Amino acid sequence: MNARQPVALVTGASSGIGKAAALSLVEAGYTVVGTSRKAAKVEPFAGVTFVDLDVADDGSVAAAVKQVIERFGRIDVLVNNAGFGSAGAAEESSIAQDQRVFDINVFGLFRMTKAVLPHMRAQRSGRIVNISSVVGFIPVPYMAVYTASKHAVEGYTESLDHEIREFGIRAVLVEPAWTNTAFEANATVPAQPLAFYDERRSASEQRQAAAIKRGDDPAVVAKAIVAAATDAKPKLRYPAGPMSGRVHTLRRFAPTRIFDQQIRKMNGLPA
Repeated sequence: MNARQPVALVTGASSGIGKAAALSLVEAGYTVVGTSRKAAKVEPFAGVTFVDLDVADDGSVAAAVKQVIERFGRIDVLVNNAGFGSAGAAEESSIAQDQRVFDINVFGLFRMTKAVLPHMRAQRSGRIVNISSVVGFIPVPYMAVYTASKHAVEGYTESLDHEIREFGIRAVLVEPAWTNTAFEANATVPAQPLAFYDERRSASEQRQAAAIKRGDDPAVVAKAIVAAATDAKPKLRYPAGPMSGRVHTLRRFAPTRIFDQQIRKMNGLPA
Protein backbone atom coordinates (compact mmCIF):
# COMPACT_ATOMS: atom_id res chain seq x y z
CA MET A 1 0.00 0.00 0.00
CA ASN A 2 1.16 3.52 -0.80
CA ALA A 3 1.73 5.29 2.52
CA ARG A 4 -0.34 8.21 1.27
CA GLN A 5 -3.20 6.09 -0.04
CA PRO A 6 -6.36 6.60 2.05
CA VAL A 7 -8.10 3.61 3.61
CA ALA A 8 -11.84 2.94 3.42
CA LEU A 9 -13.69 0.38 5.55
CA VAL A 10 -17.02 -0.78 4.08
CA THR A 11 -19.38 -2.95 6.12
CA GLY A 12 -21.60 -5.47 4.37
CA ALA A 13 -19.41 -5.38 1.27
CA SER A 14 -19.90 -8.87 -0.12
CA SER A 15 -22.84 -7.99 -2.38
CA GLY A 16 -25.28 -5.30 -3.47
CA ILE A 17 -24.63 -1.69 -2.53
CA GLY A 18 -21.67 -2.58 -0.32
CA LYS A 19 -19.87 -4.44 -3.11
CA ALA A 20 -20.53 -1.65 -5.61
CA ALA A 21 -19.27 0.93 -3.12
CA ALA A 22 -16.11 -1.05 -2.38
CA LEU A 23 -15.26 -1.36 -6.06
CA SER A 24 -15.98 2.30 -6.73
CA LEU A 25 -13.77 3.37 -3.82
CA VAL A 26 -10.94 1.24 -5.22
CA GLU A 27 -11.36 3.09 -8.52
CA ALA A 28 -11.29 6.38 -6.61
CA GLY A 29 -7.85 5.52 -5.23
CA TYR A 30 -8.63 4.01 -1.84
CA THR A 31 -7.24 0.94 -0.18
CA VAL A 32 -10.52 -0.80 0.60
CA VAL A 33 -11.32 -3.23 3.38
CA GLY A 34 -14.69 -4.93 3.08
CA THR A 35 -16.46 -6.85 5.79
CA SER A 36 -18.70 -9.88 5.89
CA ARG A 37 -19.89 -12.17 8.65
CA LYS A 38 -18.26 -15.00 6.69
CA ALA A 39 -15.34 -13.32 4.96
CA ALA A 40 -13.66 -16.60 4.05
CA LYS A 41 -16.63 -17.53 1.86
CA VAL A 42 -16.68 -14.26 -0.09
CA GLU A 43 -15.51 -14.68 -3.66
CA PRO A 44 -12.58 -12.25 -3.94
CA PHE A 45 -12.91 -9.21 -6.16
CA ALA A 46 -10.29 -6.77 -7.37
CA GLY A 47 -8.56 -4.57 -4.87
CA VAL A 48 -10.69 -5.36 -1.79
CA THR A 49 -9.37 -7.06 1.33
CA PHE A 50 -12.01 -8.83 3.43
CA VAL A 51 -12.22 -9.25 7.20
CA ASP A 52 -14.79 -11.01 9.37
CA LEU A 53 -17.28 -8.73 11.07
CA ASP A 54 -20.62 -9.07 12.81
CA VAL A 55 -21.79 -5.52 13.53
CA ALA A 56 -24.14 -6.86 16.21
CA ASP A 57 -21.20 -8.16 18.27
CA ASP A 58 -19.03 -5.77 20.33
CA GLY A 59 -16.00 -8.07 20.27
CA SER A 60 -16.23 -8.65 16.53
CA VAL A 61 -16.36 -4.91 15.86
CA ALA A 62 -13.34 -4.20 18.08
CA ALA A 63 -11.35 -7.03 16.50
CA ALA A 64 -12.12 -5.97 12.92
CA VAL A 65 -11.15 -2.34 13.47
CA LYS A 66 -7.98 -3.40 15.31
CA GLN A 67 -7.08 -5.67 12.40
CA VAL A 68 -7.48 -2.84 9.88
CA ILE A 69 -5.42 -0.41 11.96
CA GLU A 70 -2.64 -2.96 12.54
CA ARG A 71 -2.43 -3.83 8.85
CA PHE A 72 -2.98 -0.44 7.20
CA GLY A 73 -2.26 2.07 9.95
CA ARG A 74 -5.33 4.26 9.50
CA ILE A 75 -9.01 4.48 8.58
CA ASP A 76 -9.99 7.51 6.53
CA VAL A 77 -13.51 6.55 5.53
CA LEU A 78 -16.05 4.31 7.24
CA VAL A 79 -19.06 3.31 5.15
CA ASN A 80 -21.75 1.95 7.46
CA ASN A 81 -23.65 -0.11 4.92
CA ALA A 82 -24.51 -3.37 6.72
CA GLY A 83 -28.26 -3.57 7.17
CA PHE A 84 -31.22 -5.83 7.69
CA GLY A 85 -34.76 -5.50 6.34
CA SER A 86 -38.15 -6.17 7.87
CA ALA A 87 -41.66 -6.25 6.52
CA GLY A 88 -45.20 -6.56 7.80
CA ALA A 89 -47.46 -4.47 9.96
CA ALA A 90 -45.89 -3.01 13.09
CA GLU A 91 -48.24 -5.03 15.28
CA GLU A 92 -47.21 -8.32 13.69
CA SER A 93 -43.50 -8.47 14.49
CA SER A 94 -42.21 -9.66 17.85
CA ILE A 95 -40.15 -7.39 20.07
CA ALA A 96 -37.24 -9.79 19.55
CA GLN A 97 -37.51 -9.27 15.78
CA ASP A 98 -37.69 -5.49 16.23
CA GLN A 99 -34.62 -5.57 18.47
CA ARG A 100 -32.70 -7.60 15.90
CA VAL A 101 -33.39 -5.01 13.19
CA PHE A 102 -32.23 -2.20 15.47
CA ASP A 103 -29.21 -4.15 16.70
CA ILE A 104 -27.88 -4.34 13.14
CA ASN A 105 -29.20 -1.20 11.46
CA VAL A 106 -28.79 1.21 14.37
CA PHE A 107 -26.61 -0.20 17.15
CA GLY A 108 -24.32 -1.87 14.61
CA LEU A 109 -23.73 1.54 13.08
CA PHE A 110 -23.18 2.98 16.57
CA ARG A 111 -20.63 0.26 17.37
CA MET A 112 -18.65 0.85 14.21
CA THR A 113 -18.68 4.62 14.66
CA LYS A 114 -17.48 4.41 18.26
CA ALA A 115 -14.71 2.01 17.23
CA VAL A 116 -13.25 4.19 14.46
CA LEU A 117 -13.64 7.64 16.02
CA PRO A 118 -10.58 7.43 18.33
CA HIS A 119 -8.38 6.69 15.31
CA MET A 120 -9.93 9.45 13.22
CA ARG A 121 -9.57 11.95 16.04
CA ALA A 122 -5.91 10.98 16.45
CA GLN A 123 -5.23 11.65 12.77
CA ARG A 124 -7.46 14.78 12.82
CA SER A 125 -9.39 13.66 9.77
CA GLY A 126 -12.03 11.18 8.65
CA ARG A 127 -15.38 10.68 7.00
CA ILE A 128 -18.22 8.53 8.30
CA VAL A 129 -20.71 7.70 5.55
CA ASN A 130 -23.95 6.23 6.87
CA ILE A 131 -26.26 4.50 4.43
CA SER A 132 -29.78 5.63 5.17
CA SER A 133 -32.71 5.49 2.73
CA VAL A 134 -35.64 7.51 1.48
CA VAL A 135 -37.53 5.73 4.26
CA GLY A 136 -35.29 7.63 6.67
CA PHE A 137 -37.40 10.74 6.07
CA ILE A 138 -40.80 9.46 4.90
CA PRO A 139 -43.26 6.95 6.38
CA VAL A 140 -43.73 3.57 4.71
CA PRO A 141 -46.71 1.50 5.88
CA TYR A 142 -45.94 -2.17 6.44
CA MET A 143 -42.26 -1.37 6.91
CA ALA A 144 -42.58 0.54 10.18
CA VAL A 145 -39.69 -1.06 12.06
CA TYR A 146 -37.20 -0.78 9.20
CA THR A 147 -38.38 2.79 8.58
CA ALA A 148 -37.90 3.63 12.25
CA SER A 149 -34.35 2.27 12.14
CA LYS A 150 -33.47 4.54 9.22
CA HIS A 151 -35.10 7.54 10.89
CA ALA A 152 -32.81 6.81 13.86
CA VAL A 153 -29.76 6.75 11.57
CA GLU A 154 -30.73 10.15 10.18
CA GLY A 155 -31.05 11.80 13.59
CA TYR A 156 -27.88 10.19 14.92
CA THR A 157 -25.80 11.21 11.92
CA GLU A 158 -26.98 14.81 11.87
CA SER A 159 -26.24 15.20 15.59
CA LEU A 160 -22.92 13.34 15.40
CA ASP A 161 -21.71 15.55 12.58
CA HIS A 162 -21.92 18.62 14.82
CA GLU A 163 -19.98 16.89 17.59
CA ILE A 164 -17.02 15.73 15.52
CA ARG A 165 -16.58 18.50 12.99
CA GLU A 166 -14.01 20.36 15.13
CA PHE A 167 -11.74 17.28 14.96
CA GLY A 168 -11.61 17.32 11.17
CA ILE A 169 -14.19 14.53 10.87
CA ARG A 170 -17.55 14.65 9.11
CA ALA A 171 -20.57 12.34 9.31
CA VAL A 172 -22.83 12.30 6.27
CA LEU A 173 -25.82 10.41 4.91
CA VAL A 174 -26.39 8.62 1.61
CA GLU A 175 -30.08 8.10 0.89
CA PRO A 176 -30.90 5.51 -1.79
CA ALA A 177 -34.39 4.92 -3.07
CA TRP A 178 -35.37 1.40 -4.12
CA THR A 179 -32.27 -0.38 -5.39
CA ASN A 180 -32.09 -3.53 -7.49
CA THR A 181 -30.40 -5.88 -5.02
CA ALA A 182 -31.30 -9.07 -3.13
CA PHE A 183 -31.59 -7.10 0.13
CA GLU A 184 -35.32 -7.76 0.60
CA ALA A 185 -34.84 -11.50 0.21
CA ASN A 186 -33.27 -11.54 3.67
CA ALA A 187 -35.91 -9.36 5.34
CA THR A 188 -37.70 -10.70 8.37
CA VAL A 189 -41.28 -11.85 8.01
CA PRO A 190 -43.86 -11.25 10.73
CA ALA A 191 -43.62 -13.57 13.71
CA GLN A 192 -47.31 -13.11 14.50
CA PRO A 193 -49.19 -12.52 11.21
CA LEU A 194 -52.72 -11.23 11.77
CA ALA A 195 -55.47 -12.03 9.28
CA PHE A 196 -56.90 -8.52 9.15
CA TYR A 197 -53.58 -7.23 7.74
CA ASP A 198 -53.20 -10.01 5.14
CA GLU A 199 -54.58 -8.15 2.14
CA ARG A 200 -52.71 -4.89 2.75
CA ARG A 201 -49.48 -6.68 3.69
CA SER A 202 -49.55 -8.83 0.57
CA ALA A 203 -50.20 -5.81 -1.65
CA SER A 204 -47.35 -3.94 0.04
CA GLU A 205 -44.96 -6.85 -0.52
CA GLN A 206 -45.89 -6.94 -4.21
CA ARG A 207 -45.33 -3.19 -4.59
CA GLN A 208 -41.96 -3.39 -2.86
CA ALA A 209 -40.84 -6.33 -5.01
CA ALA A 210 -41.83 -4.46 -8.18
CA ALA A 211 -40.11 -1.26 -7.01
CA ILE A 212 -36.89 -3.14 -6.23
CA LYS A 213 -36.96 -4.95 -9.58
CA ARG A 214 -37.13 -1.63 -11.46
CA GLY A 215 -34.96 0.18 -8.91
CA ASP A 216 -31.60 1.86 -9.34
CA ASP A 217 -28.49 -0.14 -10.08
CA PRO A 218 -26.21 -0.36 -7.01
CA ALA A 219 -23.63 1.61 -9.03
CA VAL A 220 -25.91 4.65 -8.73
CA VAL A 221 -25.69 4.46 -4.97
CA ALA A 222 -21.96 3.74 -5.10
CA LYS A 223 -21.45 6.97 -7.04
CA ALA A 224 -23.17 8.91 -4.25
CA ILE A 225 -21.07 7.10 -1.64
CA VAL A 226 -17.84 8.06 -3.38
CA ALA A 227 -19.00 11.69 -3.54
CA ALA A 228 -19.91 11.59 0.15
CA ALA A 229 -16.47 10.15 0.97
CA THR A 230 -14.41 12.49 -1.19
CA ASP A 231 -16.12 15.90 -1.41
CA ALA A 232 -13.86 18.57 0.08
CA LYS A 233 -16.93 20.38 1.43
CA PRO A 234 -19.37 17.55 2.09
CA LYS A 235 -23.12 17.94 2.23
CA LEU A 236 -25.04 16.35 5.08
CA ARG A 237 -27.31 14.40 2.73
CA TYR A 238 -26.60 12.73 -0.60
CA PRO A 239 -29.79 11.54 -2.33
CA ALA A 240 -28.83 8.59 -4.54
CA GLY A 241 -30.65 8.53 -7.85
CA PRO A 242 -33.55 10.51 -9.35
CA MET A 243 -36.30 8.89 -7.27
CA SER A 244 -34.58 9.85 -4.02
CA GLY A 245 -34.29 13.42 -5.27
CA ARG A 246 -37.99 13.58 -6.16
CA VAL A 247 -39.05 12.20 -2.79
CA HIS A 248 -36.84 14.77 -1.05
CA THR A 249 -38.57 17.55 -2.99
CA LEU A 250 -42.03 16.19 -2.19
CA ARG A 251 -41.23 15.91 1.52
CA ARG A 252 -39.77 19.41 1.63
CA PHE A 253 -42.38 21.39 -0.30
CA ALA A 254 -45.69 19.51 -0.21
CA PRO A 255 -48.17 20.65 2.46
CA THR A 256 -48.64 18.09 5.20
CA ARG A 257 -52.17 17.16 4.10
CA ILE A 258 -51.13 16.67 0.47
CA PHE A 259 -48.06 14.66 1.50
CA ASP A 260 -50.21 12.41 3.71
CA GLN A 261 -52.63 11.84 0.84
CA GLN A 262 -49.80 10.93 -1.50
CA ILE A 263 -48.38 8.41 0.97
CA ARG A 264 -51.75 6.69 1.26
CA LYS A 265 -52.29 6.75 -2.49
CA MET A 266 -48.85 5.32 -3.25
CA ASN A 267 -49.43 2.55 -0.72
CA GLY A 268 -52.92 1.64 -1.89
CA LEU A 269 -54.58 2.71 1.34
CA PRO A 270 -58.09 4.19 1.57
CA ALA A 271 -58.29 7.97 1.80
